[in-house]
Amino acid sequence: MDPVRVRLPAGGPWATVREHLVERLAAGPGVVDGMFEAGLVVGADGRPVAPDAAYVPGLYVWFHRELPEEVEVPFPVEVVYRDEHIVVADKPHFLATTPRGRHVAETALARLRRELGLPALTAAHRLDRLTAGLVLFTVRPEERGAYQTLFRDRRVRKEYEAVAPYDPGLALPATVRSRIVKERGVLTAREVPGEPNAVSRVELIEHRADGLARYRLVPGTGQTHQLRVHMNALGVPILGDPLYPEVTAPGPPDDFRRPLQLLARELEFTDPVTGARHRFRSPRTLAAWTSPEEWGRG
Repeated sequence: MDPVRVRLPAGGPWATVREHLVERLAAGPGVVDGMFEAGLVVGADGRPVAPDAAYVPGLYVWFHRELPEEVEVPFPVEVVYRDEHIVVADKPHFLATTPRGRHVAETALARLRRELGLPALTAAHRLDRLTAGLVLFTVRPEERGAYQTLFRDRRVRKEYEAVAPYDPGLALPATVRSRIVKERGVLTAREVPGEPNAVSRVELIEHRADGLARYRLVPGTGQTHQLRVHMNALGVPILGDPLYPEVTAPGPPDDFRRPLQLLARELEFTDPVTGARHRFRSPRTLAAWTSPEEWGRG
């Protein structure tokens, strides 16, 4: 993975680069000293920085963080499309899109960089770790901004599919509008009074006698957990959701039973580099619909 880049801030009591990193990283006794001794902290020229190097405000240093112990996610990332500009991958449930927190090597980005031999591959957007489906990656760093702008300007049509309880009294299709906030350090997002910043269209695809239904979800915006929050607000929370309507205790890291029944089914957009019109569709199925008894047993 890419190295961590640290910019030394202006001011401060530090006499050396080492003193600042020891305080800033809080990595434990001897960890930062070991990095310096091994030559793992480097400057812009790629050369190791000496532990007694003078502190210079504004200086950049780089290092690779030590990989945490990770449980392997036993499902593959499928490549749906690849050309010289983009890679569209179909991500499984439980696999994070990009490195974050304790998930580094076991992410879709890290896997694809290794498997495709594309060390500069980057993600144009992200899916929640628990959500499966299509993710767009960019091959060339200089083109990443053009593809990210598609998502920022809402010029990508995204369609999701979910399995949730069936409510015959729920009038669908419906467009849900609300204001959603997600506070740092809080697991769940919540709806609050105010100008709507989240818009989702919810359609019923089909339902059956066991009380379950398939829904088509088309987000008009991209707030954190938006579809999960809106489905819960409608009284039909998505099956397998550990946060909505209630936060449940997490299972062990190797518990891959009962995945969240939410799938990023389609991506449709005009390529900002080539001008080609793309429409991609995931062939995945949601287990609670195709094998409800097996999914229910976990």
